[in-house]
Formats: sequence, structure tokens, C-alpha cells
Amino acid sequence: MIHPTKTLGDLGVLKAQLDLTQKGYIVSRPQTEHAPFDLVITDSNGSQTVQVKARSVNSSGTVEVRLLSTWTNSKGVQRRAVDKRWIDLYCIYCPDTDSCFYLKPPLRKKTIKLRVRAPKNGQEKHIKWASDYREVP
Repeated sequence: MIHPTKTLGDLGVLKAQLDLTQKGYIVSRPQTEHAPFDLVITDSNGSQTVQVKARSVNSSGTVEVRLLSTWTNSKGVQRRAVDKRWIDLYCIYCPDTDSCFYLKPPLRKKTIKLRVRAPKNGQEKHIKWASDYREVP
């Protein structure tokens, strides 16, 4: 049975590995799916843990990631806030643009929103354009 969410997540991790390798990082994966991060990247400056999220562009023209861990067990779908102490970097893979976007986890926010398309209301200030997040900070 194909699980679309799991398949998209796997694709996101693979795309992140490819993009980060092309950017010159050594990319490693933890030996368990239960680690609080998906990848470890290393370069001459040291190592960073990376949490990968795959998200499509929503109807408002953004990719949005809620900073939650989600899993299913015998009690149903479970969610809890991400422990940001374990994550140095978020990678958001967007299949609509076939691009990876990188940012440090926000300290207080519970959601990350990056704009892919111009807003319908013409707003220009305080926009986080996804294209500004293509490089690893």
C-alpha cells in the first residue's frame, strides 16, 4: 500500500540530500527513524542537524510548516511541539517548485510560512520570499 504522505516525506529527504550534496556538504542519515532530525550535514565549519519537511504551495501562495512532530499509534494520530534544541536547520522541500529552502528554526513561532507566489492583495512588506532561502544559513 502506498502512503502518499510518507512517500512525499521520503522524496523531500532525498531531494534535500541531493541539494545539500551539490552545495558541498557531507550528508549523513541517522540509523533510526525515531531521531528528532532527518539528516546531519558536515562541512569545514562543523556539523548541523537538519529536519526536512515536504510541503506543496497552498491556495494562498505559500509553503507552510507547522512545527509539530506527528505520528500514529494505537490511540490514533499524535502531535506534539518540536523540541527545537535538537534541530539546527529546517529544510523545506516544495515539489511544486522542485526546490529546497533552508532556515534556522524560529525561536518562538510555531509555524513557518514562505511565500512562493505574490499575494493577491499586493502586500510587499514583511514577506518571506521562499527564493531568499535557497542557501544554507
